[in-house]
Amino acid sequence: MARAFSRRSALATLAALGVSPLAGGWQVARAEGDKPAQSGASFALIGDVPYGTGEEGKLERIVEAINASHAAGGVRLVVHTGDVKRGRERCDDALLQRRFELFQRFEPPFIITPGDNDWTDCHRAASGGYLPTERLARFRQIFYPRPGQSTGRQPMPVLTQAGAAAATAPPAAAAHHAYVENQLWAFAGTTMATVHVVGSGNGLEPWDGIDRQDGESQPRRDRLAEFTAREAAALAWLDTVFEHAREQRSAGVVVAMQANPRINRSARDAVRQGFNRILERLARHAQAFGKPVLLAHGDTHTFRFDKPLQHADADTGLPALENLARVENFGSPQVHWVEVRVDAATPEVFSVVPHYVLANLLPF
Repeated sequence: MARAFSRRSALATLAALGVSPLAGGWQVARAEGDKPAQSGASFALIGDVPYGTGEEGKLERIVEAINASHAAGGVRLVVHTGDVKRGRERCDDALLQRRFELFQRFEPPFIITPGDNDWTDCHRAASGGYLPTERLARFRQIFYPRPGQSTGRQPMPVLTQAGAAAATAPPAAAAHHAYVENQLWAFAGTTMATVHVVGSGNGLEPWDGIDRQDGESQPRRDRLAEFTAREAAALAWLDTVFEHAREQRSAGVVVAMQANPRINRSARDAVRQGFNRILERLARHAQAFGKPVLLAHGDTHTFRFDKPLQHADADTGLPALENLARVENFGSPQVHWVEVRVDAATPEVFSVVPHYVLANLLPF
């Protein structure tokens, strides 16, 4: 029997949660005096959406809300942390192209980093039984049609690792020429970047959907070669990002990736093995940088804004860091968006406002 859910009861529930109406969408009620900083700017953070055709309409409402904010002088760009499809959807060209076209309805620049559902999990039978490296190549062709430029209706220039590699002498050019998805740009006095780090253990999960022999005891060479090359590119890109931030005297750094790297888990934990070197490099740079660093990711579909290493356990293998914050975007079935405000004139630089789209909360 269907549960009655009226608009009045829905509004009462939202009010109890501290959610109030706002132009362009719904968001957590602001504290008194909490107004957008005149000297700052903001960007929208989304990810893990849409999961299935049933969420495409919900995505369209997010597009409308963000475009309205952009038109009113708010959000200046959109960052998607990957997973443009659910794991059980096929990784076919037609679906990837359809999702790309949906994202092109954003008025501000649109920037994306790949997710595991988008390529590395495509070996699974439900996803089409594809060779993941072939799907990654296709994802790059569709979602990065003009390397060095974002997409969206108002694209902007970005620096890519592929472009940076091509401008240097070998072997750097040969090593990282493929990584158009690793991007860097300046934003409101800060340095922002995407780094290709995905779920499924950062791509270490066996491709047993196409090779039953692939596993820990007998791993596929091409799977391990892909991981090794992409990890090396990610580490080198983190070096470039923080070098740029120091040279430009940036007030802060944003690093966006798809994976939740399990930053609070033991470095010996199996779920951390694909992320250990990435986290070590990020923590080292954040410690040396000294100013606010924001790690943005998706993957586990839980909105959060915290300081995961403020009281780091020794088992993490990472230093305690006060200046490293973490924001995770909403994810299916919670189809909403996060606004990250950037104000270089404030000590914290980054603040976060979750926006709830009313129609996406109601079951009708």
